[in-house]
Amino acid sequence: MLGGWFPQTRSLADSPTSSSSTLQETSWRFTTKKPRAHWYEVGFDDSRWAQGVGGFGTRSTPGARVSTQWNTDDIWLRQSVELDAVPAQPAIYMHHDEDAEVYLNGKKVLAVTGYIDHHKVFPLDADAAAVIKKGSNLIAVHCHQTTGGQSIDVHLIDANHLPKLPKPKRNTIPFKSDLITKWGEQVTTENAWTEYPRPALARPRLQNPSWTNLNGHWDYAITGVDQIETPQKWDGEILVPFAIESRLSGVQRLLSDSEALWYHRTFQADVTQGERLKLNFEAVDYRCEVFVNGTSVGKHVGGSNPFSLDITDAAKSGENQLVVRVEDETEGSQIRGKQVIHAHGIWYTQVSGIWQTVWLETVAQRHIDDLKIHSAITDSPDQAKVTVKVDLAGKPVAGEKVRISLADGDQLISSKTFNTDGVFITDVSDAKLWSPDSPHLYDLSVVVLDASGNAIDEVQSYVGIREVGRTVDKDGHHRFTLNGETVFHLGPLDQGWWPDGLLTPPSDEGMLYDIEVLKDSGFNMIRKHIKVEPRRYYYHCDRIGMMVWQDQPSGGKGPPWTRMRANPQDADWSDADHDQYMNEIERMIDDLENHPSIVVWVPFNEAWGQHRTMEVGKWTVKRDPSRLVNIASGGNFWPIGDIADHHAYPHPNFPLADKRFDDYIKVVGEFGGHGYPVQGHLWDANRDNWGYGGLPKTLQEFKDRYIESMRRLEELESNGIAGGVYTQTTDVEGEINGLMTYDRRVLKIPASELSKIHANLVK
Repeated sequence: MLGGWFPQTRSLADSPTSSSSTLQETSWRFTTKKPRAHWYEVGFDDSRWAQGVGGFGTRSTPGARVSTQWNTDDIWLRQSVELDAVPAQPAIYMHHDEDAEVYLNGKKVLAVTGYIDHHKVFPLDADAAAVIKKGSNLIAVHCHQTTGGQSIDVHLIDANHLPKLPKPKRNTIPFKSDLITKWGEQVTTENAWTEYPRPALARPRLQNPSWTNLNGHWDYAITGVDQIETPQKWDGEILVPFAIESRLSGVQRLLSDSEALWYHRTFQADVTQGERLKLNFEAVDYRCEVFVNGTSVGKHVGGSNPFSLDITDAAKSGENQLVVRVEDETEGSQIRGKQVIHAHGIWYTQVSGIWQTVWLETVAQRHIDDLKIHSAITDSPDQAKVTVKVDLAGKPVAGEKVRISLADGDQLISSKTFNTDGVFITDVSDAKLWSPDSPHLYDLSVVVLDASGNAIDEVQSYVGIREVGRTVDKDGHHRFTLNGETVFHLGPLDQGWWPDGLLTPPSDEGMLYDIEVLKDSGFNMIRKHIKVEPRRYYYHCDRIGMMVWQDQPSGGKGPPWTRMRANPQDADWSDADHDQYMNEIERMIDDLENHPSIVVWVPFNEAWGQHRTMEVGKWTVKRDPSRLVNIASGGNFWPIGDIADHHAYPHPNFPLADKRFDDYIKVVGEFGGHGYPVQGHLWDANRDNWGYGGLPKTLQEFKDRYIESMRRLEELESNGIAGGVYTQTTDVEGEINGLMTYDRRVLKIPASELSKIHANLVK
């Protein structure tokens, strides 16, 4: 706390002589932009400065106590305090990292350099003490830091009565930015994500829909984590499916690991004999339990995976009560992606609770639970084979069969009826292959029939026929192939974060916009970075024609990051934490493996949570042999999978001389990161917004740097590099290295220009 005071503005001279008294948390005015002259004087107008509780800095700084994040080079602070009497032995009690100046009532009373790792008492001399008076006193502080952690925490005390410092305040309010997308401006409780969430497995009863969207306003409450009884009172309303920390939720409240988040709403149901009622959650972060009419209907752990609960036995016809209880530690060992408790740098605002669509679905007692779709090119490029396996749920029906039909628009390709334990296999002549240039999709219909031939259940899906592979070119370099043709993978690193919805896109239209802009910009691939998107995202990539490298979200401790060097280390994970990691990567692959757009799985990134690498790599290769595996983007590199992936900023490079990578497809999995600030479109104009390699002074310099990175990537391509990932699609919070601003309102380089720049790489 900066400039904290005893409770009820007690006189320091009257303070108890013991050290048991604790300073009170107080608020300061602060700015990280250099203020006008005389900023330290009493009459200076600081009304436009931000407000925050001290101390200020980064929480990893040794000895610091930080309640408000500060991570720029400089900070200026002002605070007025009321004194009942002048202290007998006035002193400044301070932690500083690094240089600090302290003013009292316009006079500089202290100047220190360097840093300290503990709070220290700085007695004031007689001249300095003389400026202190009974009544209102102004404390003004400037702190400057150059490297490493940073902190400034200042208190005016009586040195005869050293008080205790309060614990840092656990901030419950995330940073609130004015930034909002045009789609976010249009969000209402009636239109919040109304689209069907599972387009690759849809029931076609359009005239009598079998699903009910439960998005909209729910009641919410926050209690202690030990409370297991449903709250009797609710704190307010939250807009589902937006996380409680987001602007679009209507709450903007951080959830701590000592708290539980509760949701409540009612829903109408018509429980009919012979049908089952499924309650579906597309994603809840991170640990939850669900209650219907007071009965627990299931639990789930994992923040990125959809799950479904059969609530038939707990539901009733008419109005039903639905309650969801959530816990989210955010850090620790749980899989969290880019979320952290204290957002900074490349780490973003935490996301807790429901953050994707919640919906009800009525299904038959015997119904289709999942499809496993596989396609392969056979004897020639235009001859293909499609295989479909049907997973059924519920009690079998006597004499049941499955009929599967594959069609190309109005043209029926094949229709077969067989026993439910069989597999649909059909040849496709003159196959129209899926690719970014021609994203052709075949229609798939699956019907469960009873002994009389009546339809029990039906779903519709689609098939993109394509084959992912690798080859060796005439110079001995390993290359990506798609449908037997060599293809250079060029795409952006895509975080999928939004200023208004955080992990949740403000709308389906907004989410689609990102993909379309990237397509128009001449990219043929997206690296979906440390996030699993809503299932509709991959459906859009399928139909638009965009290849995807899919990262597994990270979490937990990692080993030293040694990049591409030999003899890397793995982090030591417990069996329980490893099992949860494997549960979540299996669920991700199981949910997404039918999408033709996904061509590469990426289990690890930059040693984040990297553990048991060879075991995870062998499992992934075996789990899905139809795709390539990039075991660790950016290292630590282990000899498993198909790809050797090096990260280089700002311009791309690769250790080509190292023979260890000769049997792998070589890629630059991250490069660029050229930052350019667009005023009026920054998440926080007062913070140290940054990009790799320093910020260009002009837009033209930004473009020139981008062109130079692509020129160097072309040189690397001629020397064996098979793909490149530019950082990144959009600005994200303090990172301003996007091709678009965070609010998607400004494309820094027009898509038509980007397409021309990329033309030599994406042929």
